Amino acid sequence: MTALLTIIIVLFIAVAIWQMVKIFDLAQVSTDTSHSGIATDYDNKINGYLMMGFLAFIYIITIVSFVKWGDLPLMSNAASEHGSEIDNLMMISMAVIFTVQIITQFLLHWFAFKYRGEKGKKALFFADNNTLEAIWTIIPVIVLAGLIIYGLFTWTSIMNIDEDADPMIVEIYGQQFNWTARYAGQDNVLGMANVRLIDIDKANVLGIDEADPNAQDDIVVKELHLVVNKPVLFEIRSQDVLHSVYMPHFRAQMNSVPGMITKFGFTPTVTTKEMRETPEMIEKVQNINNIRAEKSKELMAKGEEALDPYEFNYLLLCNKICGKSHYNMQMNIIVETQEEYDAWISEQQTFKESLNK
Repeated sequence: MTALLTIIIVLFIAVAIWQMVKIFDLAQVSTDTSHSGIATDYDNKINGYLMMGFLAFIYIITIVSFVKWGDLPLMSNAASEHGSEIDNLMMISMAVIFTVQIITQFLLHWFAFKYRGEKGKKALFFADNNTLEAIWTIIPVIVLAGLIIYGLFTWTSIMNIDEDADPMIVEIYGQQFNWTARYAGQDNVLGMANVRLIDIDKANVLGIDEADPNAQDDIVVKELHLVVNKPVLFEIRSQDVLHSVYMPHFRAQMNSVPGMITKFGFTPTVTTKEMRETPEMIEKVQNINNIRAEKSKELMAKGEEALDPYEFNYLLLCNKICGKSHYNMQMNIIVETQEEYDAWISEQQTFKESLNK
C-alpha cells in the first residue's frame, strides 16, 4: 500500500512539473506562427478519447475497490439495538451516492466525447430550459428531503431514551489523555461532581462531592463493563478540552464538552465473548496476529521484546483530535451477562471506601 501511494505521489509530481513546463512555454514570446494555439480536430479527438478512458478508469477502480475492500465489516457487526438503524441509513446513503455518481460521471464524460469540437460543427445554445432546470432541482430536493427526514426519525428514535426501562447510569469522564468511568452504585443515582472539587491527595480525580449522600456508593473504574440486553445511559463530562466518546461497534458517539453534561444511551446486544467467536472477528484477529508475529521476529532479532498476541475487545475511543496523545485515549468495554457483571461490580471499591483508606 505504501509503495502504491509513493507511485501515485511521484506521478502527481511528474504531472505538476509537466504542467509547469507547459505554462513556461506558453509564457514565452515566440515568432513561430506555425501553431496558433487553437485546438485542432485531432486535438479534440484525442481529448475526447482521453475523457472516455478516464471514465473507464473511474469505473474499474471503483469495481476493484468493492471487490477487494467492499465487505464493509463494520456494517455487519453492530452490537447495539439501534446499530442496524444506523447501518441501514448508511447503506441507503451510499446507494444513492453511487447511483448518482455512476449516472453523472457517465453523462459528463460521454458528452465531452460526443460533442467534442469539430471543424464546421456549431454547438446548440439556448439561454435556459425550464423543464430541465425543474428536473435537476426537484429530483435532488426529493431525494435529499427523504434522506434527511429518515435520518431525523432515526436520530430521534435513538436519542429518546425510555426512562421507564430503568437504564443503568454510568458517567464517562474524559481528560487528556484517558477515560474514567463512574457507576451510580446501588441507588443508580450519580453523586454531584465538579472539577473544582478535584483532590488528587484523596484520589478524587473526578471532583465528586464528598458530602453528597448519592455519591457514597459510586464506583470509579478504568474499564467499562456493560450487561447484555440491559439499557445503559451515559452521562458525559470533560475536564479539559473537547473530547468525543466514540464506541464504533455500538454505533454510538457523543461529544464530551467542558462545563456541561451530554448524554447518550443504548442497549448492547452482543457480548464480548460472542463477538470474539464470530467468523469475521476470528479472521480479523488471525490476520492481526500474523502481522504481529512477523513484527515480533524483527524485534527479537534486535534483542527487543516480542509483541503480545492481539485479543478483540470493544473499545471506547476519542474521536476528536484532543492533543498529541489523542490516539492513545482508549478504554476497554466488556459486555457480559448479568451474573458476570454482578461478580465484577461486587469486587469494586465504592467512593466512600476509597475515602476511608
